[in-house]
Amino acid sequence: MELLEIKDPVHGYIKLTELEQNIIDTNEFQRLRRIRQLSGAHFAYPTAMHTRFCHSLGVLHLAGYIGDLFISKKILLKDDVQKIRVAALLHDVGHGPFSHLFEEVIYSKRNITHEDLTKRVIKETIIRDILENYGISSQNISDLSIGQSKMDPAFMNEIIGGGLSVDIMDYILRDAYFTGVEYGKIDINRLLNSFDVCEKDDRLALDHAAIYSLESMMFSRYEMFKAVYFHKTVRAAEIMLVHALSLADEVLNFSDLKKISDLVNLDDESIIYKILSSNDPKLKDSQSLIQNVLNRKLIKCVYEKVVHRKDPLVYQILTQKDVRDTLIHSISSKANVPERSIYVDVPTAPSLPVSSKRESLVDICVFTRTNKGKNFWTIPFQENVVLNAIHGYVDLLRIYATAEYRKKVEAVVDKIFGTSHDFISKLSV
Repeated sequence: MELLEIKDPVHGYIKLTELEQNIIDTNEFQRLRRIRQLSGAHFAYPTAMHTRFCHSLGVLHLAGYIGDLFISKKILLKDDVQKIRVAALLHDVGHGPFSHLFEEVIYSKRNITHEDLTKRVIKETIIRDILENYGISSQNISDLSIGQSKMDPAFMNEIIGGGLSVDIMDYILRDAYFTGVEYGKIDINRLLNSFDVCEKDDRLALDHAAIYSLESMMFSRYEMFKAVYFHKTVRAAEIMLVHALSLADEVLNFSDLKKISDLVNLDDESIIYKILSSNDPKLKDSQSLIQNVLNRKLIKCVYEKVVHRKDPLVYQILTQKDVRDTLIHSISSKANVPERSIYVDVPTAPSLPVSSKRESLVDICVFTRTNKGKNFWTIPFQENVVLNAIHGYVDLLRIYATAEYRKKVEAVVDKIFGTSHDFISKLSV
């Protein structure tokens, strides 16, 4: 059977094996066509309409590229590469409507992540049967898809979910392409062709001469968070969607995913339809939020501060929900506006990617070629000027208000924060 080729604007032609075609043709995977990669980004970047479907194909392609490289170096066998490609293809199959926004709801209410759902989709649907018909364990693929496989070799996890993962490479390139920003122009081929494996530690290693390409990728990711993922208009739409989903869940209970088939029937458009088509009066607030998002009548940012984790006072708002609730109540009382018209947003992300088994990018395994072969060693990120400079967290504190109360809220917020850091004492009514 001839390999199917799919034209991709980011990577060119992506070739698929028979197994991969069979998985892609399932309802479980086709659903990803109806889930946007960047939930609310198109409200600030109109062309950011790409989906989890095309991202998953891109991740498969890059995983296959590394796999073929390792076959040529006699590091991996063809069967191992097929497992890596399938795991890469399926790594996002558990995402719900609006991607990470749905995850915010199910995590807060059920302590469930999209990784949990990914494993269930692989093990509890027709995908399991397809894999096992090809002699592949659905359990192993479900673990590998989230970078937590116990299979040998262990470095396969890093390809899918480590600090050098193909997931990161694709979303930086793809998100930059579809938003139109310049930050994602990284030398991906230089990175891909510089990979090797340190047999002693069973870890991915990078040619020391390609460190500059790694630095470029990490800096691009950092800039994408600031300019795209945490853009104030993007977050405005996403805050409203999260609140709408959370309110609607109290009536429609779509976070109760005891049957994985319930997830397979959810996507961006279907969940909006379920909410807007209901006659239940309890959904009035949720419906209003969604209608305003669809018509781009978004909440307005009235305060913004870059949060340093060394600043204990501001950090209380970042980390403690009760402090945020107190802040909203105080602003509402002082401005004489409804609490539901005020939103406190605290987006946060590690400035360097976190692998599945590490809390930070502790070190970089590199190698150089010598007359005697290859010399492997590790470089702590603190010793790399670029990575050390951006290491930490991308933390923001923003306060939003509905358009009708914007000026009132802005005036009160200015009095509470002002130029003083002693704002906690000002929260009392």
